[in-house]
Amino acid sequence: MDFLTLFAIYVVVVLTCIVLVCKYSGQQQTPFSILFNSVVKVVAPFTPKWLQKLSQWTLHRLFHQRDMDTTLTSLSVPYILLAIKTFFFYLCIKRDPGTVTKKKVAGQLHIYPYDRRLFHPGVSCPTCQLVKPARSKHCRVCNRCVQRFDHHCVWVNNCIGAQNTRYFLLYLVSVCAMAGDIALLTADMLLHAVLRSGLLTASYIDEYGQQQPAGPLFVVQHLFLTFPRIVFMLGFLVFVFFLLAGYALFHSYLALVNQTANEWYKSRGYVCQHCHPTATADHLTAPDHSKRHYYSRGLLRNLGEIFFPPHPVQKKDN
Repeated sequence: MDFLTLFAIYVVVVLTCIVLVCKYSGQQQTPFSILFNSVVKVVAPFTPKWLQKLSQWTLHRLFHQRDMDTTLTSLSVPYILLAIKTFFFYLCIKRDPGTVTKKKVAGQLHIYPYDRRLFHPGVSCPTCQLVKPARSKHCRVCNRCVQRFDHHCVWVNNCIGAQNTRYFLLYLVSVCAMAGDIALLTADMLLHAVLRSGLLTASYIDEYGQQQPAGPLFVVQHLFLTFPRIVFMLGFLVFVFFLLAGYALFHSYLALVNQTANEWYKSRGYVCQHCHPTATADHLTAPDHSKRHYYSRGLLRNLGEIFFPPHPVQKKDN
């Protein structure tokens, strides 16, 4: 998405939050509180007491307010998601993406058939001096060939390949969940702050000496003046959430159709006009060449290949 699209989404989300403030004024139950109560029921048994106290102290220092409707367990959810995100981030860094080596290349050649469109048999890597298995690519940053190469991620300073794609997907999902949870938590706090202050039922004297009800613009002005850093943080979190969510959805789509980012980029605008009527023994189980997603085996098998990647076939010595 370009900048104008992201900015438009940001404006829509901000306006939606303002509408929710006006619509649910004076009500005990709000969509935010209902969502948080559902999350709390799930994570409550796993939340330590010290983490709940830390969240309460942080909230008090952030809002300079003692009485907040948000529970301590819901405040600890971002910390739990942070630990999960850090765990998958570590796996993305340390896990070998599926390096093509002299010992493994014989078995890696039999994992995927060559589609003869993007990948052709008999092609060697001039740097590694090895025959390139189907769906592999040489990474110039890591200086190695990677099995089922997706892309080189600068976030984790590692290639994303056959053996760590699942960790990368889970890392993206956990990052989005953390950003979304903090954004919802912040919006819920601002909403309850407005409801508790009674601004929506208050009135003020205008420059003509007449009494006017406090409308949405007055509420927004009050939030910007009272919690300027919190409001700007909410806007930034919403922007980051949609940015990361779009990226995560793109890679989730690639996982569902069993396609890598490298293959998607190379096949953009490509229309198959030459189907191969003949097939060797290695291609008997492969999909038809006329299909757009050559390596797709169905939804469940595609996901199974991501989370349980095939390993190189090792031949037994007789």
